[in-house]
Amino acid sequence: MSFSPVGPPPGAQYPAPYPAPAGPPAATAVLRSPLGLATAVVVLLSLVIAADVVDIVAEASRYALLDTAVGDVLATVDQSALNRSDLWVGVAAGLQFLTLVGSAVLFLIWFHRVRTNGEVFAPNGFEKGRGWAIGGWFIPIGNLWIPSKIARETWVASSQTTQDGRLRPADSGPVAYWWAAWVASWILDALATRVTNENSVYADDLRDAAGFTIAVDAVDILAAVLAILFVRKLTAMQHRKATEGPFALS
Repeated sequence: MSFSPVGPPPGAQYPAPYPAPAGPPAATAVLRSPLGLATAVVVLLSLVIAADVVDIVAEASRYALLDTAVGDVLATVDQSALNRSDLWVGVAAGLQFLTLVGSAVLFLIWFHRVRTNGEVFAPNGFEKGRGWAIGGWFIPIGNLWIPSKIARETWVASSQTTQDGRLRPADSGPVAYWWAAWVASWILDALATRVTNENSVYADDLRDAAGFTIAVDAVDILAAVLAILFVRKLTAMQHRKATEGPFALS
């Protein structure tokens, strides 16, 4: 589905353009609705939250069970209950993996779509080409700032202007909060692989690992909630600019 922006009011002027990017011209960007993709992303992110909640319950149960160990000896814990706990933690981890992969794929498709739309709204408003909206996520170290820059540029490009043509960007808080939470989640997930030790023979180590995992899940939930707000807000901005035109009606 594609949609076309409404023309500007008589006598109004667009803001001064950004400097044209260097290099050969890219293929013409086409404005396409992000609404369907945004809905799918929100649904998948909601499932990510649900999977994180399941894992929190499983890890909390495991934490309580390991807390019953006598003298930090794992063998003093009810082994049948421990096996059931391992099963539920494994199921929760599987759900987290499936929902995370699904939401990541759809998010990247949506992100590329809104970046392309942003180029229609502001052809010279981006430092890098459209492909970076996907490729930027897979560059070590660079993925800590490249997608954020693209998101901010898309946010500005998707903002409407005043009637006299002055840019009036929407509050960029959703971009900053989402990105900060995502980076925190990414760092904690990386630390979790170092902190947790599933092969430990000490109950205290496994209990502490369960507690750390609960904290990671909580940050993941926060990041997912903020990602939903970011997706919904940016999608609404683009839909409004495409249907009402580049100039705000109020």
